[in-house]
Amino acid sequence: MIKTQRLLKVPQDIKLRNLLRKEAKRLIMQKGMLPPADFSLLEEMALEVLANLSADQEFLDFTIVLCGNELWRDVIAATPFERRLLLLPQCLKNSKSCEGDMDSLGLICAGCKGCQIDSVLSKAEALGYTTLVAEGTTVAVGLVEEGAIDAVIGVSCMPVLQRSFEPVSRAAVPVMGLPLLHNGCENTNVDYGWLFEEMHLLKPDDEKQPLSVSLLKDQVQDYFTEFTLQHYFNSNDETEKLAKRMLIMGGQRIRPLLTVLAYRSYASESNDELQAALALIIECFHKASLIHDDIEDDDDFRYDQETLHRSHGIPLAINVGDFLIGKGYQLLSSLQVNSGVLAKSLQVVSSSHVNLSKGQGADLNLDGQLKSYAVDNLLHIFTQKTGEAVKVALLLGAINGGASKEDLRCLETFSDWFGITYQIRDDLNEFRDDHQPEHTHHFPFLLALLNEKLVADGETDRFVSIEQLGSEQLHQVLREEEIDRRADAFLKLYVDKCYYELNQLRNLKLKLSLYGVMGKIF
Repeated sequence: MIKTQRLLKVPQDIKLRNLLRKEAKRLIMQKGMLPPADFSLLEEMALEVLANLSADQEFLDFTIVLCGNELWRDVIAATPFERRLLLLPQCLKNSKSCEGDMDSLGLICAGCKGCQIDSVLSKAEALGYTTLVAEGTTVAVGLVEEGAIDAVIGVSCMPVLQRSFEPVSRAAVPVMGLPLLHNGCENTNVDYGWLFEEMHLLKPDDEKQPLSVSLLKDQVQDYFTEFTLQHYFNSNDETEKLAKRMLIMGGQRIRPLLTVLAYRSYASESNDELQAALALIIECFHKASLIHDDIEDDDDFRYDQETLHRSHGIPLAINVGDFLIGKGYQLLSSLQVNSGVLAKSLQVVSSSHVNLSKGQGADLNLDGQLKSYAVDNLLHIFTQKTGEAVKVALLLGAINGGASKEDLRCLETFSDWFGITYQIRDDLNEFRDDHQPEHTHHFPFLLALLNEKLVADGETDRFVSIEQLGSEQLHQVLREEEIDRRADAFLKLYVDKCYYELNQLRNLKLKLSLYGVMGKIF
């Protein structure tokens, strides 16, 4: 956690600022660090910079900003100007003579020449930048998430830069921050020479240019339209029509998006046809599993529509699910890739299919009694079900993109931790939701933690009485025993495990993309 009471001071001596910048660059390059980095690591680097120069620690936070800038420098340099945002603060304007107007986003410069804003904006826009004169980084993060931009160069006061660190890091936004020379709400100033130097920074590098997750998400959505699917499903057979309908129907397309992200991150030259086929293969398996899960769980609705077995009967629904599995393998076996890649792809998908089925079977075999819920057992089920679905999506894309064995191992472990993390978060959300769930066993991990606590406290005689409680009473017991707080601790543990594995990835594109996915979900 970032300390809030700190000395947020910027050196007024330009020579000292430049010395600190130069040493921060040297140190980050020497250590070969890749972004993003947490605050404590940047603070450690900043202290080393100050020590190397025998500089005063009153400039610690300024130096932390410099280390963060250097960490992101190559990523921003690889980002085309037209995919960048220049964010300026309104306090740079001349408060006495400014003729600009304000709208919902910020200041609309009138070009009155009363301050430097117009000159800076003109230079940036001539290069191709998107520009914005506004306070804070909320809008900037939103523009990255919408896919409008990929990187930010922002000018702001030190307190705003400090407050922005956590949301920007969580979203893995490539950002370079230039602190104002003094804090204040009007008539402030910035080192314009430094700003213009950073604005012109450009060093194309495909391996470091970030992917736009939002743009790829839109592309993935286009794969599941009636028009696009006609290329793969072109008969009038009723089974095929229903299968196509299921593929078109709803969902966030997270799994095919992960496949595309992994493929595009590793492929030196991406093939649009192969990319579309990989996304469709993963979605075929996913939709088949949903059809079968709905039957096994006796669910009535999916995506606010009747489930297939409710609208067309169980036998036909089972058959459509089986058809989608077969279609997935048919498409997979037809991929135009070399035999080694195809063999690895088939191995990963078939192994995942087996593990997912085992996980679903173990879940179904839970008899619903409190004593049957064991923490270790549930964590294993979470890796087999949710983790395995993420794993096959990432590995299929990564293998076809040419990922190294080391990165594939990282992705496997990350997926296991992600599956556990996602399910714990899902259970907590279900428990804390305003509405009462239809069944008390919609949050099995909390029940497993309760079971574990009762056993540890020697209160196994409470099993029967607790199992007889209604939903509201069970909620009360879980709150009294502070089980949700225990689950929160597990959630933090596995979120940290996810980030640890991502930090082992050497592919910067995928690392940053998955950081962004983690930031949105957790």
